[in-house]
Amino acid sequence: MTTASLDILQDDSRAKRNVLVLVAAQALLGAQLPMNFIAGGLAGLALAPTPLLATLPISLIVFGSMTTAPWISPLMQARGRRFGFVLGALAGAAGAGLAVLGLTTGSFAIFLAGAYLTGIYMSTLGFYRFAATDTASDAFRPKAISYVMAGGLLSALLGPQIVKLTGDATIIPFVASYATVAVINLIGLWLFFLLDIPTPAKPALDAARGRTRGELLRSPAIVVSIICAMVAYALMNLVMTSTPLAVVGSGFSTGNAADIVSAHVIAMYAPSFFTGHLIARFGVTRIVSAGLILLAAAGTVGLSGVTLPHFYGTLILLGLGWNFGFIGATTMLTASHSPEERGTVQGMNDALVFGLVTLASLSSGGLMSSSADAVSGWSAVHYAMVPFLMLAGGALIWLRMTRDRTA
Repeated sequence: MTTASLDILQDDSRAKRNVLVLVAAQALLGAQLPMNFIAGGLAGLALAPTPLLATLPISLIVFGSMTTAPWISPLMQARGRRFGFVLGALAGAAGAGLAVLGLTTGSFAIFLAGAYLTGIYMSTLGFYRFAATDTASDAFRPKAISYVMAGGLLSALLGPQIVKLTGDATIIPFVASYATVAVINLIGLWLFFLLDIPTPAKPALDAARGRTRGELLRSPAIVVSIICAMVAYALMNLVMTSTPLAVVGSGFSTGNAADIVSAHVIAMYAPSFFTGHLIARFGVTRIVSAGLILLAAAGTVGLSGVTLPHFYGTLILLGLGWNFGFIGATTMLTASHSPEERGTVQGMNDALVFGLVTLASLSSGGLMSSSADAVSGWSAVHYAMVPFLMLAGGALIWLRMTRDRTA
């Protein structure tokens, strides 16, 4: 066996250990993500001065993630992944604490401040998938991403059930839910001390600095991967954010909404056990394309009715589409830049992704609240998916044509 082969085996041994830690972090800390999406809109509806602002807390979470990504990624490049992930968990605990304060005092402004801090946690959560590739070989990289995302399966089961148990446990709804979120963060942050990811060495003065942002954005593969990630995540957020409002507005209970979101998050993460293998076998472009087709199918089912089976079908297809589209786009991105460009590319990617997700979550509340009823609002949400699916599909076709011309 060659020295290079031994190095790869050694690297993947360390990578597999890091993947296990990140899977556990995704499962435990990730449980607060569906909790925030279920409780955020309903608590916002109770606190907001107008129903039009009901989903503003969720929008602030995503906005916090968008504005955090450009500085948290270079910070982790300089100080290490552990530093950034612990910082994110502490921010999540502080955000949950402010949410409790906002609910108990009836202050929408304090609740929104907590939502923004939660966005810092959400930003660092998004970098778990990138951290899984830091010590991985090229062959193991898509599987590492996929396995870490699979950790969300447990969070999908855990988070909504916690909301069901704690949502009405106090006189003021959801106070116990957000208190539980704070505890989850304070316990989960200790996992990161088990990570074995070296802090990147400071580059020498004459070392390669990598491409500038402008040069990176002239790479077709980077541009298309960012577009597809933006569309997959934004459309998932657009529909998921409106789901509790649509379900309750259609005459069903908060428990029904929690179960539907739970099924959705399971569909988001369960395929991750084999998504990496599918990418290795069929190619990343085909898997991203399949994700876009599944998102379109979700929109079609959503437009066909507002019964519980329709809600479940829409959200399950939505989760599957997000999984293929987002993991595929992430894999495409990690193969399109050098190590010294990692901090710049990953921060830029997540800033753009969560920028569009912020717009989607704001639009979700507006579309639902400005429509005549829940059915009309639900339909408007799904019609809004069409131009973005066309954008991502067109981008993939353009990438294929560009590569054919180059060949």
